[in-house]
Amino acid sequence: MTSHTLDPLFCPASIAVIGASSDPRKIGGRPIAYMLRSGFAGRILPINPKQTEIQGLPAFASLAAVGHPVDQVIIAVAGALVEQAVEEALAQNARSIVVFSSGFGEIDDEGKRAQERMARRCRDAGVQLIGPNCIGIFSTRSAMYSTFMSALEHEMFEPGNVGIVSQSGAIGSYLYGLAGDRGVRFSHFAATGNEAGVDVADCIEWMAQDPHTRVILAYLEGCGHGERLRRALQTARARRKPVIVMKVGSSAQGAAAAASHTGSLAGADQVFDSIFAECGAWRAQTMQELVDLAYACSISALPLGNRLGVITPSGGVGVIAADACEQAGLVLPHLPPALQQQVKDIVPYASGVNPVDTTGQVLSDRQLFNRIMKIVFDFDGFDSILSFNASIGKSAAEWAKVREDLFALRRQHPQRLVASSMRASPEVVRELEAQNILYFSDPAVATRTIGALTWLGAAQRAAALETTDAPAQALPMPALPAGVLGEAAARTLLEAAGLPFAPQRVAASAEQAMQAAEELGFPVVMKVLSPDIAHKSDVGGVVLNLASREAVLTAWSAMMARVRGHCPQADIQGAVLSPMISGGTETVLGMVNDPVFGPMMMFGLGGIFVEIFQDVKFHSAPLDLAQARAMIAAIKGFPLLDGARGKAPADLDCLARALVTLSQFAAAHADSLASVEINPFIALPQGGYAVDALIIRK
Repeated sequence: MTSHTLDPLFCPASIAVIGASSDPRKIGGRPIAYMLRSGFAGRILPINPKQTEIQGLPAFASLAAVGHPVDQVIIAVAGALVEQAVEEALAQNARSIVVFSSGFGEIDDEGKRAQERMARRCRDAGVQLIGPNCIGIFSTRSAMYSTFMSALEHEMFEPGNVGIVSQSGAIGSYLYGLAGDRGVRFSHFAATGNEAGVDVADCIEWMAQDPHTRVILAYLEGCGHGERLRRALQTARARRKPVIVMKVGSSAQGAAAAASHTGSLAGADQVFDSIFAECGAWRAQTMQELVDLAYACSISALPLGNRLGVITPSGGVGVIAADACEQAGLVLPHLPPALQQQVKDIVPYASGVNPVDTTGQVLSDRQLFNRIMKIVFDFDGFDSILSFNASIGKSAAEWAKVREDLFALRRQHPQRLVASSMRASPEVVRELEAQNILYFSDPAVATRTIGALTWLGAAQRAAALETTDAPAQALPMPALPAGVLGEAAARTLLEAAGLPFAPQRVAASAEQAMQAAEELGFPVVMKVLSPDIAHKSDVGGVVLNLASREAVLTAWSAMMARVRGHCPQADIQGAVLSPMISGGTETVLGMVNDPVFGPMMMFGLGGIFVEIFQDVKFHSAPLDLAQARAMIAAIKGFPLLDGARGKAPADLDCLARALVTLSQFAAAHADSLASVEINPFIALPQGGYAVDALIIRK
């Protein structure tokens, strides 16, 4: 995709409206009314065979009657007439088409087939199609409003720098008003509807390359083209355009993938989480969070680090901010002792640590607050500063006592993010924003928003520093054999790919099991061998710490009886024996083939912990070593691998190499595999071993 691909949609010089109406409140009348009201400089061409004039403009009986090609055609007719209108637009060499009409893929199979026919015809002709069943698009700088969005009847905000794209027209319209009330001003808007042609990813990609768009706000319900979305988000991150996305809904991965822990834990929602994090997009959980972040990104530069300084006349607000910092990934560095003493020299009962509590004494003399505020601003140990001032913004007289000092400090420290939390009049809020100071009524929301902005800034800087860190592939990836991939076959394949496995023997009888145990050396682990049993411990198919021939014999009989009791139809082929490995930490390494984004790697604590704690992280495959190390360090249980409570740390390099190798195997066979899992992989102080393997075909 190039930066000009969607220009016919967002930058048309001429727009025809098929189904144009003289009623400015009807679907076919609103786009004309909006563009006349806002001063669209291009040509507006109403198409209606029953009228010669519409809203003061000459009307045409057909698109052909216009006599020349147009950049964009809006279709606002009954569903049964839409295909004919599309053909008319294509015959007249239209460059883009916006279909408002519904009654297609969202209704039934016949509608879906009609939608696919239209999409194919437009694709073959090189024409951009948005919709059907969409409320349209607009670009504020050109006053182009190819939309019937009802919110525009009430208010048209002046042009801004936030692009908004939504799969839902109703949500998009509501967000336009909600964000507008917060002070957000938009550059472009797109509601993609059924996405027969242009989708959310296409719009994000275009807006990321648009010089008038600084931040992109997106609402997403699903994704049909995972790689397209991934690429669009990466383009935005590379161009330092923050993307704030609200993704709703979830779906199952399918029965086959769910047969492994990896598959069952990789719900579509968690995979989306991982993709957004990989690509530097912030996932908002509520519409208000979406709006607050879009507002903040549109005004302020992103922080250069996670160090927050807080100044407040209220100790309670300091506690609120401190609690929010912990949740938001921010730290509160203390002022140095010398600066703390300077604070106390100004107000003896103040707390000069951080949050800096000036106490209520400053309410009677605002200059005391201003002097302490200067100490906080001038300290170079903060990346962001939050100032709480209660209700001062409601009093013109009191606000005037702080205003000039605050603005002067803002100008002296342009590299910092500065936020103000208080009750304030609209005039005061506008003054703050004109100085690139963020305004919040709630200090906790302010703190959480600063945390999100800090994460976005870190993601952009990390992307700029990214280098390819892929190790040389030691062995070619082995081909998948035909037939069922039981544990033994899975082990053989993964060993050939380069994964280290603990020694093992396969036994078809109790006698063979005793012989195998002697060869391996006691104590041993014995596990039932069956292609029909994915989770052996659940059916009593694992026995640990067998220290003698007699123990193996007794365990064999008892284990086989238990397993047959649980799984009478299973094909039981014997047992697998391995040495007991002690002194390590059980981890799980896995891959699930996501239907949207393809092979996704999983890492977490293994054994029974993967089921109990579900402390896992996902990342697209294949991985490089840096990405594998980051996955390992990101789990909550990482201290167990890093030498917690005096325990020897695990060989993290060995663990990362194993993850990379498994990811290369998974990526090489992505067309054939539903999931792969090694559980456990025992991470030792030196080296590590895979113990159990499971491979499930698509």
